[in-house]
Amino acid sequence: MVRLSTTKYVTGLALISSLYTANVFAAPLNPLSKPLNMTFCVYDVAGNGGDLYRYAKDLSLFAQKWNVNAKIRAYTDERVIAEDFKANQCDGIAVSTLRAKQFNNFVGSIDSIGSAPSYRHIKELVSTFNHPKIAPLTIQGDYQVVTVMPLGASYVMVNNRHIDSVEKATGKKVAVIETDKAHSKLVHLLGAQAINTDFYNFANLFNNGQVDIITAPAIAFKPLELSKGLSYYGGIYRLPIMQMTGTVLINRTNLAKQIPDLDLRLERIRQYALGEMDKTIAYIEKTEKAIPQQYWLDLSDAEKNRYITMMREARNHLTKEGYYDERMMNLMKKVRCKISPSDSECGV
Repeated sequence: MVRLSTTKYVTGLALISSLYTANVFAAPLNPLSKPLNMTFCVYDVAGNGGDLYRYAKDLSLFAQKWNVNAKIRAYTDERVIAEDFKANQCDGIAVSTLRAKQFNNFVGSIDSIGSAPSYRHIKELVSTFNHPKIAPLTIQGDYQVVTVMPLGASYVMVNNRHIDSVEKATGKKVAVIETDKAHSKLVHLLGAQAINTDFYNFANLFNNGQVDIITAPAIAFKPLELSKGLSYYGGIYRLPIMQMTGTVLINRTNLAKQIPDLDLRLERIRQYALGEMDKTIAYIEKTEKAIPQQYWLDLSDAEKNRYITMMREARNHLTKEGYYDERMMNLMKKVRCKISPSDSECGV
């Protein structure tokens, strides 16, 4: 199986950096009066030999200056890291937002179909997390979302560029990540055939010709060798289906007992992470530009509008079902209308 290399970790690096560096414990916040021993678990497909794990280890040494003793544990399977978090084996985790959704449905609904057309939308959204009305929504049960960072827009990749309309997608095999109910819904609306898979195998299915269509961010293109699946006839449609993000979560119940000013420190973390987001976005955009131009395709305006309408219908349906949090959907609509007030939905 092809392993996702350094580019997979761009969001993880930003997430871990936001947790440990600079403003997390910066002046005027003092070191903790008592040593804080914590275990932070990171998703790194390369395990202890991965870049994210090594980076987190380096930052844990830096954190000792603020009386924080952080043990870093690397996981190669997000399912296991989630279960260990529930079992109090991890005080904090860095995972995909799709995986984090089970701990906070409000923030976990960010990775929703068609709700964030650009990276600017994600940055604008995350900037609201310290708002008095929004911050409480980052808490669900014992858990709290610290911050969210972009992984990149998820684009439709096809093994034949003649698949350029809703009709031509009918009956085609589409790889669907098993935890992504929204993607399955969209595939159903297209009349295509959903092939359930996971983060570890979807690229193999595409590269081996077992599926016709996948969705993936640009950072996956080179390390997963997706050019094999695209071959000569395939292409990538320049229409984001969704924005993929990563999330840092903590066990608030446990850490609040040891950090009296936890909310203030979380506020600083978010401020720092927001300041770092432009670097992450610049890196993602660089990886998008690095994909050979021959692969990029544009839908006609009419076909593009059909897909946008279909995505909105799927999103609305999943919101009514409770899969997406209605409060997040309303917030994301406000962000879209702030950026593009002339859009048709903004008059509703």
